[in-house]
Amino acid sequence: MVKLNKIYTRTGDAGTTGLAAGPRRRKDDLRIDCFGTVDEANACVGMARVHLRGVAAGVLPVIDGMLERIQNDLFDLGADLATPDDGKKPEWEPLRIVQSQVDRLERDIDTLNADIPPLKSFILPGGAPAAAALHLARTVARRAERLMVELAARETVSPEALKFVNRLSDFLFVAARAVNDNGAGDVLWVPGANR
Repeated sequence: MVKLNKIYTRTGDAGTTGLAAGPRRRKDDLRIDCFGTVDEANACVGMARVHLRGVAAGVLPVIDGMLERIQNDLFDLGADLATPDDGKKPEWEPLRIVQSQVDRLERDIDTLNADIPPLKSFILPGGAPAAAALHLARTVARRAERLMVELAARETVSPEALKFVNRLSDFLFVAARAVNDNGAGDVLWVPGANR
């Protein structure tokens, strides 16, 4: 159970932050950057959900439910990244991303993608406000993935966490297309259009 009585603690004033198990790292540490970027992606997903509110037609409430589950999963991912696996048995069972979370994302991608025609061009981030917000979330998720891959070259990052963040950006891309009237409202890239 999380209990936050006081928002400021002054413990980070010297440029460090605490990991879940207690050790402190500099705020510019790669692991901190990873879960900070995951948090940023979560905020972008929240903004996309705001754009979906009040829209009761078609698939949008279904997407909102999927995004709500993803936001919870992103907190799980942040907790996973904030608890490095140092090879020692921890005093408690750390929260980790598990394969079933990856599997659910894949099912959600397949569900949304079933009614979307295949792409014949790359698309520009845009269309409906919710779609644009989902594209922004996708790019932040991709940045989180790049950082996590870099971290995995130095420290342990679970394969499930890496798979989850990879599928997340795929989901956000498909969800943006679904919000754009199943691709009908996508903004297509026209190569060399402004030469």
